[in-house]
Amino acid sequence: MSLRIGVVGTGWWATVNHIPTVQASRLGNIVAICDLDPQRLATVGDRFGVSGRYADVAAMLAAERLDGVMIATPHTAHAAPALAALQDGCHVLIEKPLATTSADARSIVDAAQTANRQVLVPCGWNFRDYTAQAAQWVQSGQIGDIRHVVCQMASALADLFAGQPMQETADALYRPPASTWADPARAGGYGWGQMSHSLSWVYRVTGLSPASAFCLAGTSVTDVDYYDAAVLRMSNGATMALSGAATVPKQCGFQMDIRIFGTEGMILFDIERERLELHRDDGVDQGFPIAPGQGSYDGTLPVTRFLEICAGQPVRNDADAENGALVVATLAAMYRSVQSTRQEVVDV
Repeated sequence: MSLRIGVVGTGWWATVNHIPTVQASRLGNIVAICDLDPQRLATVGDRFGVSGRYADVAAMLAAERLDGVMIATPHTAHAAPALAALQDGCHVLIEKPLATTSADARSIVDAAQTANRQVLVPCGWNFRDYTAQAAQWVQSGQIGDIRHVVCQMASALADLFAGQPMQETADALYRPPASTWADPARAGGYGWGQMSHSLSWVYRVTGLSPASAFCLAGTSVTDVDYYDAAVLRMSNGATMALSGAATVPKQCGFQMDIRIFGTEGMILFDIERERLELHRDDGVDQGFPIAPGQGSYDGTLPVTRFLEICAGQPVRNDADAENGALVVATLAAMYRSVQSTRQEVVDV
């Protein structure tokens, strides 16, 4: 039987990635969409052939008997529909970040555990085979105990975080709104918008948990963070140097360069140069091949994994609610630190 999937929030990324990926899958179909904008409901429903159209999440859940719900609302509006869908017995995909407060993130984790349902945050790099390999190296003790992490991420999104139309979306049905990405009062900025990816990868691979954070930021013309420089202390005493930048030239694409230093060696990961390497103190080095183009971002991977989870297949959730909650707690502490100019406790 084909999975019945609902979508809450039918803007840019939902119509560019999530809905088309499900509709192209043999596992399920989009049978219902929910949005506060009636014109968008009509346009998206007609474009993708979806008859179930709702302005209220509760009404959609009551009428449609859904297996899974995908939430692509603005950052600050993730928690309420997620909790409703979990309470209805659905698996839930929540666009990153999972939430924008630690309290909301923890409530989603708890609701998922109570409902015995999975929450997936679509951080696409987590679902690559090279990420599984890096995690296996750490878990098998190949670098010993982790003592330090360097994590740098940069994106060609100066326009997006300055409140301007994103150049790459000129031909899209909808474009990313400044109200989501460039408003400091609504969790706009590079941390929430992009560093959620790199932090999710670090926590997936290392298993570390954050304890405190100090952060400085440089801002765009809309006063959201363009640049972030943070120092984190982990609960095991390890340190992390965390960097983010929104202003890579458009022709260069994403950068994510992560180095994990342990008591017996190190791991080097770089999506720009497409390399994953293990270097041990005993001189034994390993490389894991990343095929050309596989360092790029593929938004279909987490959606496909979500459908497999909804179908009951025995697959790993590489960006689950616990991972997402660690990311939210870290970013929330970083933003507090920018305002207070002090080191802040990470509320995990």
